Amino acid sequence: MNIQSILALTDLSARGLRTVARAAFLAQAHGALLKIMYAPAGFAAPADAGAALRLAALCLETAEGFGILVKKVDDASGSLDAAAEEARWCDLVVIGDDVDRSLAAFFHGQPAERLLRRAAKPVLVSRSDAAAGNYARILVAVDLGRDSGTLVDMACAFDGTAEVEMFHAFSPAYEGKLRYADVSTRVIEHYRDTCARHARERLLQLSDASSARRNRVVAAIGRADPARQLAVQQQYTRADLLVVGKRRRAALADFLCGSVAQRVLRGAASDVLVVPHDAIARRQERRAAAAAP
Repeated sequence: MNIQSILALTDLSARGLRTVARAAFLAQAHGALLKIMYAPAGFAAPADAGAALRLAALCLETAEGFGILVKKVDDASGSLDAAAEEARWCDLVVIGDDVDRSLAAFFHGQPAERLLRRAAKPVLVSRSDAAAGNYARILVAVDLGRDSGTLVDMACAFDGTAEVEMFHAFSPAYEGKLRYADVSTRVIEHYRDTCARHARERLLQLSDASSARRNRVVAAIGRADPARQLAVQQQYTRADLLVVGKRRRAALADFLCGSVAQRVLRGAASDVLVVPHDAIARRQERRAAAAAP
């Protein structure tokens, strides 16, 4: 990830201040500009005069404390539109995990989900009580498709000191169809072994990528619902950051079906970095342009 500017959204609560500290640490690590913007829970209300003054003081304290460039975003409307517009000019958005229990959130998703849909930029949902510091272990959900290598590269570049684990869970849904078709147990077991072997081979290819070797990279395979297995793997390995990709979908599709990224956002206990497909595609285009003669 080429992170040159980071947008931190905060409601100025104690948790919101930890979110800013996490964003400031990342800005320090990447030599990036940090923008701090007021955003209440659920993007529900504008800032009052007191909040505007506290935000200005927070920007000054953060700049002095971390030795980084900090810019205060003057828009104090507290709206999703304003946050999404500002996010379009940044490389990463850092937001807290405050739960919006409104009716709008029920149908359209939590603030991070709505921001992802509108801005199409990587969003880090900060949950840890540890406001700053390097991540010790990053767990990357891969689907073994063509975007997987780029997603692993971006995870490795996000924190160069962390151990990175690639994780793929293949769904047993097709096994159910085979059983329904009265296929023999032997054939089903062969199908299962084939899926596992293909996953191991593809994960080995990804771990051998040149950009991934700067981190210690390991791999693991699960068999069941990917979002649930990812949460289980995170607890088992004690990963403090999950990285998951997300394809562009309408709010209605997410509401009816639920994407893996959406369920990870709602169920994970650690920080979660969601990388939209648009951001992955932009990185692939830049790499292709750089490699062209």
